[in-house]
Amino acid sequence: MIILIGKFSRWRCLVCAGLLFCLSSFAFGQENLVIPEIGGVPALEDFAGMEPVTPLARSMALVENFIQREPHDGEPSSERTEVYVGYDRTELHVVFLAFDSEPEGVRANLSSRENIDGDDSVAITLDTFNDQRAALTFRSTPLGVQWDARWTESASEFDTTFEAVWDSEGRLTDDGYMVRIAIPLRSLRFPDTSEQTWRVQFARNVYRLSEWSYWPRFTIDIEGRLNQTAMLNGIREVSPGNNYQIIPFLFAREAEVLNRNTAVGPGFETTGEQELGIDAKFVFNDSMALDVTLNPDFSQIESDEPQVTVNERFEVQFPERRPFFVENADFFATDSTLVFTRRIIDPEGGLRFTGRSGDYGFGGIVVNDIAPGQGRADTDPLAGEKANIAILRGFRDFGEQDRYGFLVSDREFGDGYNRVASIDGRIKLSENWISQLQVIGSETEPYSGDGETHTGVQYNFQINHVGRNWNTRTHFIETSPGFRADLGFMNRFFRPDTSGMRQRIAYTWFPEDVPLNSIATTWFGVYLEDWAGTKIYHQNGPGFEFATDSTVLHLGWTGYNEILRPGDYSGLMATQNHDYDDWQIEFENNSLNTLEFGLGYRWGKTLNLVPAIGVMPYVADHGRVTADALWRPTDRLRVSNTYLYTDVRNSGGAQIFSNEIVRSNWNYQFTREWSLRFIAQYEETRGGPLTRLEDERNLNFDLLLRYVINPWSAFYAGYNSNSSNFEIVEYEGERELVNASDLRRDGDQFFVKFSYLFQR
Repeated sequence: MIILIGKFSRWRCLVCAGLLFCLSSFAFGQENLVIPEIGGVPALEDFAGMEPVTPLARSMALVENFIQREPHDGEPSSERTEVYVGYDRTELHVVFLAFDSEPEGVRANLSSRENIDGDDSVAITLDTFNDQRAALTFRSTPLGVQWDARWTESASEFDTTFEAVWDSEGRLTDDGYMVRIAIPLRSLRFPDTSEQTWRVQFARNVYRLSEWSYWPRFTIDIEGRLNQTAMLNGIREVSPGNNYQIIPFLFAREAEVLNRNTAVGPGFETTGEQELGIDAKFVFNDSMALDVTLNPDFSQIESDEPQVTVNERFEVQFPERRPFFVENADFFATDSTLVFTRRIIDPEGGLRFTGRSGDYGFGGIVVNDIAPGQGRADTDPLAGEKANIAILRGFRDFGEQDRYGFLVSDREFGDGYNRVASIDGRIKLSENWISQLQVIGSETEPYSGDGETHTGVQYNFQINHVGRNWNTRTHFIETSPGFRADLGFMNRFFRPDTSGMRQRIAYTWFPEDVPLNSIATTWFGVYLEDWAGTKIYHQNGPGFEFATDSTVLHLGWTGYNEILRPGDYSGLMATQNHDYDDWQIEFENNSLNTLEFGLGYRWGKTLNLVPAIGVMPYVADHGRVTADALWRPTDRLRVSNTYLYTDVRNSGGAQIFSNEIVRSNWNYQFTREWSLRFIAQYEETRGGPLTRLEDERNLNFDLLLRYVINPWSAFYAGYNSNSSNFEIVEYEGERELVNASDLRRDGDQFFVKFSYLFQR
C-alpha cells in the first residue's frame, strides 16, 4: 500500500497554513483581438513595399504598438512592427512587417530548423483552450527559419521538443523584413465548439539591442505569461477534424566497433542493423490524440552538447526528443519529475492517449521496454525480461490559472515493481504570487523478488514572488529514505532521505541616464538535512549582474558545506564534514553581427570525489575555464565552438587530475532543406597517482548530410568515427585491453535514415 502520509515538520505546517490562507484567483485587464475569415491565402507579394497593397491584405486584422519587456519594460518598441492576421477553414495566417531604422543591422542567417540563436525573430503564441496553463509558440527568423515550442505556465519555460508541421517564409527589405506564417488547424488542438475563444501573444526580438517587445504588453511587473495575453475571437465553424498522421521510418547502419568482451578477448566486430518501424497519431473530437508506436524510431541523429561529468556526484538530465513522447508532454509534467521518459530506453511498442474536455485533462501511457533484460548473463533470471510501464494522469482547472491533478505510474520488471502516486496543485495567489504543492507516495518491491518492500513519501511545496524589482523563490522538499521513482529524475534536492529548503532572492535596478540597462543582485541559499534532522548540505552565495544592450557581466561567490555519510561514498566508515568555496566570473557579448561569445572562469575550492584508491574525498583547489563562440562568416555557414577545462590540485599544488573538452560544430546550409554538418570533439582526462582516474583521450568525428522537409519527413546520411588511447596486447595466448599514449580508431559507422509523414 502506497503511503501518502508522514511526519509534518514545522516548516511544512507553516507553508501549508500560509498557502491555504492565501488561496484565491485574480483576473487581469486584457486586450481583445477579433480576426476575420479571409477569402484567400496571403502572400508576401500582398505586402509589397511593407504595406497591405491588395484587398486580401487589407481585409486582415491589424495589430501594432508593441511594448518592450526587455530591456526597458513598459517603453514602446524601438522598432515598429505591424502584424496582419486572418484565417480560413484550414489555416491560421499571420504576416509580420518588421520595420527597422537600421536594416543593415537585421541579423538573418540561413540555418537548420530551430538553430536560430543570434538571429532576429518574430513569433505568435496561442493558448487554444483559453485555460492559461499551456500554449504553443511559432517563431520565424527574417529568412523563414522555423522554431516552435510548447510553453507550460507551471514550469515557466519553453519545451522545444514540441514539433509541428507549419509553413513560413521571410524576406529582407530596404525597410526591415517581412515574415509570413501559416499554421494548419490540424496541427493544433482546440475545443469542439462552433465559435473559438483563444488567447494570443505576438513577439519580436531585435537581437542587436537584446530587445524583446510584445503585443499585448507582457510586463515583468506581473507573474505569468498567459494571463497577460489577449483574447482572440472571430474564428468560427472550424475544426482540425478526425485526422491522422502516419510516420514510417527506415534506419540502416554498418559499423565496425571494438568489442571488449568477445569470447577470445577484446577485438573488432563488424555489425549491420536494419530497422523498420512506425509512429502513428489519430486525432478525434478536435482535442484528443491517440499515439501508437511499433518498433519506434529512437535513433539519435543529433549528438548531445558536451558537459563535464568528471567529479560529479549526481546524474545529468537530457531533454526528450523522441516523437512518441512529445505530444502533450506537459500533461505528465509536475514539479517533481515523476515521468522522465528517457528512462524508457528501447520499447517494442506502446500506446498513449491525451486529451481535454472542458476543464478536465487526462492522459495515459502503456509501453514496454526490452532494455532492462538485455546484456545480462544467461544465468540471470532477469535475462531477456521486459519492463512493463503504465502511467495515468488527470487534472482539473479552476478559476483563471489554478489547477489540481493526480498522477499514478507503475513499472513492473521480473518479480518486482515500482508504483508511484501523486496529487499536485498550482495556485495563483495574486498577480505577483504563485504557489505549487505536491504530495507523492511510492511503493517498491525489488525486481529480484527476494528483498524487502520499501514505501516512501515526498512533500514538495513552493511559493514564489515575481515582480519588476523584487523576485523571490522559496522551495521546500522533503523525501523519506524509502521513496523511489524509477521513471522519474531526482537530483540532489529530490533524492531520498533529504529534507530542506532552497531560497532565491533577487533585486534588480533599472538605472536611467547611464549606459546600463540593469543591475541585479541575487542571493541563493540551500539548507538540506536528512530524514532524522542531521544537516547534510548547505550552500550560500551572493551574485551581481550588469547588463547593457549587447553585454552581460556576472560576478559571484558561493560557499559550500557538504557532509558525506557512510553509504554516500564507497568505503566511507564515518561522517565527513567539508567546507569549501569558489568565485565565478562570466562575460557574454553579442555586439558583432558575425560573432558572439561567452567566457567564464571559476576558481577556489572543490570536493575531490575521485581521490586515489583507498583515500577518502577531501577538499582541493580547482579552476574551471569555459568558452563558447558562435561565428557566422557567411549567412549560410554556422560555426559553434565550445571549450571546457577543469583543473584540480591538492594543497601543495600537485595536480590531481585535469579534464579538457574541445568541440567544434560546422553547419553549412545549402537551402532551407539541404545542409551538411561536421562535428569534431576531443576530450582528454589526465590522471595520476593522486586520483583513481586513468589517462583517457577520445577523438570523435561526425559527418551528416540532411534533407529535412519538416520534423517528420527527412533523409539523413551520416558517418561517424571514434578514436581513443588503447592497445590490444597478447599475453600467454590471451588478449587484453590496456591504456596507451597514442590514439587508435575504436569504431566507425555509416548510417542512413529516412522517414516520411503521411497525414490527412
